[in-house]
Amino acid sequence: MTGSETKDERAHGAVVPAWLRRLLVCPACRASLCWADEVACSGCGCHYPVVDGIPVLLAEDARDDAHKAGQSTHFDHAVAHEFEVERPRGAPALYRFLIEEKLRRSVCALRPLLPGATALVVCGGSGLEGEFLARLGARVICSDLSLGAARRAAERARRHGVSFAVLVADVERLPFADRGVDLVYVHDGLHHLPDPARGLHEMARVAGRAVSVNEPARAALTWLAVRLGWALAREAAGNPVMRLARTEVTTLLMGHGFAAVHAERYAMHYRHEPGRLCAILSRRGWLAPTIGSWRLMNALLGRFGNKLTVQAVR
Repeated sequence: MTGSETKDERAHGAVVPAWLRRLLVCPACRASLCWADEVACSGCGCHYPVVDGIPVLLAEDARDDAHKAGQSTHFDHAVAHEFEVERPRGAPALYRFLIEEKLRRSVCALRPLLPGATALVVCGGSGLEGEFLARLGARVICSDLSLGAARRAAERARRHGVSFAVLVADVERLPFADRGVDLVYVHDGLHHLPDPARGLHEMARVAGRAVSVNEPARAALTWLAVRLGWALAREAAGNPVMRLARTEVTTLLMGHGFAAVHAERYAMHYRHEPGRLCAILSRRGWLAPTIGSWRLMNALLGRFGNKLTVQAVR
């Protein structure tokens, strides 16, 4: 225990970074938080636990919501811990390429803003996107509804020597003030919500400078793939996949004072955990032609694709 740790921090058995504590507010009423023996709201008096150094800032309505409870329980337990902490490390080369390309596209118009910026990842899962943004120079907060996912994100940060903070939070009731962070980022998270617009409104409220939205696109090809059984209509977590339309996202963000600086659809498909075909296509002699074909297909037909990225700034 270092001399720089405060009594408030020692009370939780682990250090919650001071810079993070300064940003956080009560998710129920947005009043400031008192970090004493337990975390308490200075306004409404709600109390919040800190578990393994991870603040769990969920309003009471989030804790009582059946859909949210189902999502949280699924991602607490029904995922492969080691794979989630490590991916895409150790995966076949094609899988790594697709993940890295998707992440690259997600901030292609925002990279100059990232060094030194505060970046909140919502629905951040096991920290893949948090690590990505931290390595680009942002001061990252990785948040998720699932404590299990937050623990895996903290393990990813520790194991791979990358610094980002971890938080349990609900994307529909974020514990941050209006324009409280520079960038709010989501990758494959809003489609878990019954109404993705609610999460998107909250992201826009909290973002001071920029938003990056990366979700499944509402597309005719996706509709056909679902009918043929090639794409999911409902995920293992139990939620229907709520695909987004580019115009809906850009219009909503415009209403919050944002202007889209990059919005595109593109085609990409991979299983969450790579299978045998991915391994075969990653072999020497197959990988380069596969990637080349993918690039050509997107150059010709990407505007009809199944993935959507929208990046907007104030």
